[in-house]
Amino acid sequence: MAARAGEIALSDVIGGLSYALDITEGEPPGHAVRVCLIGMRLARELRLDAAARSDLFYALLLKDAGCSANSARMAAIFAADDHVAKRTAKRIDWARPFPAFVWALRIAAPGGSARARLRQLLAVRDEGEVTRSLMQARCDRGAEIARMLGLPPRTAEAIRALDEHWDGAGHPRGLRGEQIPLEARILCLAQTLEIFHAARGVEAAYGVARRRSGGWFDPALVDALDAFRRDDRFWASVAEPDLAAVEPADRMLTADAERLDRIADAFAAVVDAKSPWTFRHSDRTSVIATSIAAELGCDSATIADLRRAARLHDIGKLAISNRILDKPARLSDAEFVKVKEHPVFTHRILERVPGFRDLAPLASTHHERLDGGGYPHGLTAGELTLPMRVLAIADVYEALTSERPYRPARGSDEALAVIREDVPRRLDPDAFGTLVALLRDPATANAQRSR
Repeated sequence: MAARAGEIALSDVIGGLSYALDITEGEPPGHAVRVCLIGMRLARELRLDAAARSDLFYALLLKDAGCSANSARMAAIFAADDHVAKRTAKRIDWARPFPAFVWALRIAAPGGSARARLRQLLAVRDEGEVTRSLMQARCDRGAEIARMLGLPPRTAEAIRALDEHWDGAGHPRGLRGEQIPLEARILCLAQTLEIFHAARGVEAAYGVARRRSGGWFDPALVDALDAFRRDDRFWASVAEPDLAAVEPADRMLTADAERLDRIADAFAAVVDAKSPWTFRHSDRTSVIATSIAAELGCDSATIADLRRAARLHDIGKLAISNRILDKPARLSDAEFVKVKEHPVFTHRILERVPGFRDLAPLASTHHERLDGGGYPHGLTAGELTLPMRVLAIADVYEALTSERPYRPARGSDEALAVIREDVPRRLDPDAFGTLVALLRDPATANAQRSR
C-alpha cells in the first residue's frame, strides 16, 4: 500500500535522517540506506514474511540510532576524533585481540609523542571492559530510540543485538548462534558487506563474509549471498539506492503530525547524547522558544514548526568531533571554524527529510545575528524572521544557564545581563523582553528549572 497524496512515508523521513547517523559514525552519506538495500535482498533470499521484512527494514535504517551515546567516551578514552575511531573500528576484526590491539595503537592519541600514545593505551587497558561498555551504551540507546518512534519490539531488539557475533564473541551480551535475533544477524552482515563493497568491490566484501562465516556471521546467511553475489544489476542499484523498491508495500508506515513530533523528539535525544555537556539542551531550547513565541502571538502552526526546529537545531553537531565539543579549554581558531560549520550540516540534513525540509532555514540560523555578525551566512535583520530571532534568544539563554566543559552554568540574572549587552544590535528586543517577562513569572521559571 503506497502512501496516499499528502501523506509522508515514514521510510522517507527515517531514510533522510539516517544521513545524520552516517555522519556520526564517520561513514559516507547514504551508508545506512545502502545497508538497507543489502539487508532486504538477504531477506528476500531467505523468504522472510512481510511482517519480519518490515521489522527488519526499519532496523536496517536505524541500526546506528544509538551511535551518539558512546561518542564522548570513545573520544576521551582514545584521545582521538570519535568519527575516525568509529569508522576505522568497523574495518577491523575487533573480536580478535591482535587486530584490536593494532587498531588501538594506531588510533590512540594521534600526533602525540610515543610516550603520550603509550600512556593513552595503558589508560584504555585500565578501563577494563572498554569495548563491551561502549557497545552496551550504543546498542541500548539505539533500541530506546526505536521504541520512542513506536516501532515494533523486533526492530528494537535487532538494533540492540547488532554487534553480537555467531560464535558468541560479540558484544554487549555475548549472545551465540540462534540466541541472536535473525534480524540482528542480517544487520551485522549487511553492514559489513556495505563497508567493504564500497571500499573494494563485491568480491572483497564476499571474501570478508566468507572468512568471518561461523565467527561473526551466521553461515546460512553467508551461503545466501551466493544467490546474488554476481548480480551486477543489484550491486549497481546499491550505488543509487531506492528505498521504495525494497520496503514491503503492504506494510508501509506513514508519518502524520504526531509521528513527526515523536521523530523530532527521538533525534533531539540522539543529538543531546553526543556530549554530556548538552544533555537536554534541545528539549529546553524548544520549551523556551515556544513559550516566547506563544507570548508574542505566533499562531499554532508557527509554534509547531518552531518546536520541531528547536528540537533539531543542533543536529549538525553530530558532525563535530567530541574532541572539540568537550574540550575543557578555549578552542583554537581552526577548531572554532569547525564548530561554525554545524548549522550548515543542520541545513543539509533537514533539507533531505520530507516533513522537516521546510524547517531547514529556521533550524540552521540560530547563530545568525541582526547586525550580520553571526554565522554561518552573516544574515542581517531583514533576512531573519521572528521565529529565527526567537530561536536565537532561546539557544543563547539555555546555553548560558547550562554547565559547559570550560565554565560553570550562569544564574538566570547573570545570563540575562550577558544577553542584554547584545540587545537590540544583535539580538531581538521583543523576543528578549518576552523572555524576561516569562522568567519573572514564578510558574514559568519553576517549570524551566525543572526540565
